[in-house]
Amino acid sequence: MTGLGPVGFDLDMTLIDSRPAIMAAFAGLAEDTGVGIDLAEVDGRLGIKLEDELAYWFAPERIPAAAEGYRRHYIRLAERMTAALPGAADALRAVRAAGERVVIITAKHPVSVPPSLRAAGLAADELFTHVHGPEKAAVLRRVRAVAYVGDTPADMTAAADAGVLAVGVTTGSFGAGELTAAGAGVVLRSLACFPLWYSSIRTARQ
Repeated sequence: MTGLGPVGFDLDMTLIDSRPAIMAAFAGLAEDTGVGIDLAEVDGRLGIKLEDELAYWFAPERIPAAAEGYRRHYIRLAERMTAALPGAADALRAVRAAGERVVIITAKHPVSVPPSLRAAGLAADELFTHVHGPEKAAVLRRVRAVAYVGDTPADMTAAADAGVLAVGVTTGSFGAGELTAAGAGVVLRSLACFPLWYSSIRTARQ
């Protein structure tokens, strides 16, 4: 059966394990600037825009330079420190096999996405970058998505606000309870569980 609609996917810690490259880039930025950055705190907020994370550590006037410095490190590190998360390729394949589009919607900056996708061997049919929270909801409405798959409470809230199925995966920094409380209609251990779940949704809507 086709006709369900596109499926949106978050990128970091949903489709790709970008944590090693992100942490290394923040460590490099801390060394460059002499600013103490608590990587555990950064890890607990993975999924927000870089500039919003940097606001925890830098004065407003220093954020643009800090973002530029971080991205220099990240782009250098991403291709050798990023991998697809379990089931990511199969999840995208399942959507395309149903005749639907894979839409990646991420808070990542445009310059950081290509090396991450190349490293993971993944590709989007449509790509929206540097969006978070309500901005993701707006994209989901625009593309008429049927579902949004993500690893953070903000992803679940965006899906719920857009009126689409909120599918949580516990491959990031948040557990099933947190994702459910934020609006997840279903929570999967990883994208390895996605094809079976997606098949069940398609069957139910026949």
